[in-house]
Amino acid sequence: MQIEAEAPVQEPRSREGDGIVLRDVERRFGRGGVEALARLSLRVRGGEVLAVVGPSGCGKSTLLELVAGLQQPDRGTVSVLGAESPRGRRDLCAYMPQNDLLLPWRDALANAALALECQGVGRREARRRAEPLFERFGLAEFERARPAELSGGMRQRVAFLRTLLAGRPVLLLDEPFGALDSITRAAMQEWLAAALGGEPRTVLLVTHDVEEALLLGDRVAILSPRPGRVAAELEVDLPRPRRRRKLVGDRRFTDLLGRALDQLEAGSA
Repeated sequence: MQIEAEAPVQEPRSREGDGIVLRDVERRFGRGGVEALARLSLRVRGGEVLAVVGPSGCGKSTLLELVAGLQQPDRGTVSVLGAESPRGRRDLCAYMPQNDLLLPWRDALANAALALECQGVGRREARRRAEPLFERFGLAEFERARPAELSGGMRQRVAFLRTLLAGRPVLLLDEPFGALDSITRAAMQEWLAAALGGEPRTVLLVTHDVEEALLLGDRVAILSPRPGRVAAELEVDLPRPRRRRKLVGDRRFTDLLGRALDQLEAGSA
């Protein structure tokens, strides 16, 4: 997707109601009861992009799987748009894991259309619905390419398009660009920011990159080392669209970055 250099400035979007709510959530694993999350409480407002950062092993991916209904908390409650049952949460969430998980025997269009096929849409009709979006997502002329023929950034775009085509109101993104090189990752961060601007959803994004969290998020939640709990939350009151080159010279951005890094370092200490 080509991002216009002079796109109009968008002020932070208004929020209404709760999208995701976790109250006093605890999660343990294994015979010894290793605690991944401890009394974690978190709220994502409807239509908001909340970015979650924290050290490795603090339970970020576990958090997403709890919201997605793939796990259940040992204590506490998780709700998505008011739904608390695992099935209810699964029906409302589209989950994009760290790896793109594209099927190597399917071309890009068929991979994206898979989300519709899983809902019972016929293969031909699913492809017909998905195809017009390829130009919009910067994938025109690559509809028939197999995953092995696509760059890492293109594979992530196909995976994100598949996630959107699931049609769910809540998106869960688990370090979507973690496997990319720094140059591609920076380009994809701006691309995702623009894509989310055109497809507003309630988004919970997990990332290890603090700058990425500030570039994409309306708020940033910082988790403590394991067992993970919310150590701090930061409002990212920066207008959109956000461009990395402009942000690095913006005092508001550098102040937020410093505050986030201070919290992470304090937790690690």
